[in-house]
Amino acid sequence: MNFWKTFGAALAAVVVGSGVVFILGLMFGFSFLAMFSTPINNVPERSALCINLNESIVDSPAISPLNNINPQTMSISTPLTSLQVLSAIESAANDDNIEGIYLYLNGTGAIDTALLEELRSAIERFKLSGKFVVAYDDNYTQSEYYLASVADRVSLNPEGAISWSGVVLSSTFFKGLLDKLDIEADVMRPSECKYKSAGEPFFLDKMSEANRQQMQALANSMWNNLVEDVAKSRNLSPERVMAIADNIDIYNSQSAKECGFIDAIEYEDQMMDYLEQLGVERNRQGKLNIVSLYDYCASYGMFNPAIVGEKSKNKVGIIYADGQILDGAASSDGYIFGNTLAQQIREARLDDSIKSVVLRVNSPGGSALASDIIWREMVLLQESKPVVVSMGGYAASGGYYISVPADYIIADRNTLTGSIGVIFTNFNAQKLLNNKLGITLDHVKTSKNAGGIDYVSTPTERNKEVILKSIDATYDTFTKHVAEGRNLDIDKVLSVAEGRIWSGSEAVGIGLVDANGGLYEAIAKAANLADLASDYQLKELRLPVSPFEAWLQGMGMVAAKSLGINYNMYGDEIDSFVKENIDIFTNSGMLMITPQTIEVNF
Repeated sequence: MNFWKTFGAALAAVVVGSGVVFILGLMFGFSFLAMFSTPINNVPERSALCINLNESIVDSPAISPLNNINPQTMSISTPLTSLQVLSAIESAANDDNIEGIYLYLNGTGAIDTALLEELRSAIERFKLSGKFVVAYDDNYTQSEYYLASVADRVSLNPEGAISWSGVVLSSTFFKGLLDKLDIEADVMRPSECKYKSAGEPFFLDKMSEANRQQMQALANSMWNNLVEDVAKSRNLSPERVMAIADNIDIYNSQSAKECGFIDAIEYEDQMMDYLEQLGVERNRQGKLNIVSLYDYCASYGMFNPAIVGEKSKNKVGIIYADGQILDGAASSDGYIFGNTLAQQIREARLDDSIKSVVLRVNSPGGSALASDIIWREMVLLQESKPVVVSMGGYAASGGYYISVPADYIIADRNTLTGSIGVIFTNFNAQKLLNNKLGITLDHVKTSKNAGGIDYVSTPTERNKEVILKSIDATYDTFTKHVAEGRNLDIDKVLSVAEGRIWSGSEAVGIGLVDANGGLYEAIAKAANLADLASDYQLKELRLPVSPFEAWLQGMGMVAAKSLGINYNMYGDEIDSFVKENIDIFTNSGMLMITPQTIEVNF
């Protein structure tokens, strides 16, 4: 009897296992074909391209498609990259099937301020085609309205409103928490780096005067950029646009129209009627031909990695430096590992088909050592072929350090950049272990400095002396690299360094950046420096994924298509500032990192 029970269980396992393998094999086959088959254009004639902020737009492609899985809903979320979105809008301008762009801004997807600026610029270029751009929302947040203001016609729900109040930069401080936990923070910086405030949240309970000064200047710069763009698009004076915020003149739809911020007060169905008047047709089901960014990209094969554009033997390489910079060789979304990125840059240098390179930097910095390893490969790359840096939301401290060897640096006006400085952090948890948890440690040493500084020791005066010498030397190296890379006098560099953060628009005026613009402009500049004219393709140099992850990504796309699911509709709802400060806390040592606790209310 036991034999037959065992045999039956084994037989059932074999049958079930074989069935699973067979089904997975079929799904793998279909997904494989879907990933490598030629895309078929299924964009109907007389359609509108819909830009819906439910569709999260990120700076760089995810390294692992496993990170796009929502474990709570077991759904797949695939954000669009900036390159995909910019390519889609450029393509739509010349697509006979697209009548215009419909900005439907009721979404909750993720997009940072720099990408929002690039998206708005792309729509401005689209308008040169003569096609329409219209916008609708039930309620406009400030960032949504900033994007919508570029439209020819802006409409608002009768019961809706617009938030227009200015820019707030907030920082979160943890000193009180560390005090309660009996954790001592040791943060050291060169005496010249009075603006280097990355460690301040751990030993202060509010902004230092120097930090407050730079944050105020940064907020003013960002606000002026918003005001300038909105005023120009809405034919208002900048003074009037600022006064509307100061006086809270907009509080409902009627006041928004009286202030000149919108053109029409209407419901969504009335907007649909207006789109029909503009030439957008209805399908057999009576729905307007409105194509999402995601579906548009899928229709034209814009999700296929690596190559974008017309066939050419010449390539402009795009490398992504997205996240905090860490030591070592690995791959993980949200982080840059020094040796891994250095290897990617090296591969681009040795690839003769790549004639120039764009490094897209969206990083607050991190490890000083890893930043220097990347910097060295950037120097070698620049000696071999033209290099252009495109700065996203952050390109500061270590993120700026790796950028300076480039021939040309382009930053969005609201990029946070500069922060040329160094800090050292260490956190002593001995009192926490002893007083709160009842844990004690003991040890023997061969010399008084054996073991170095750890989480249960406070730096001695000699330790501090050595650390200060080390960070002074690193700061000296940093400023010299900036002077050499940017062709600036060292005294000029020192005057704009000190750990100070600058906006992208400010950085142009002080020589840290060459021009304002986005990825689109950086690609054009890289092609120009290599004398390629329009004879080139874009080649994204992405980190490889495992065969299983590649299969999973393809399987998700096939399943979603067959079920009619648009699965890119959810952004990351977790505030990043807590994670980023934990990164500083757990990666103690010498850091080139900008204050990551900045929350931008844009």
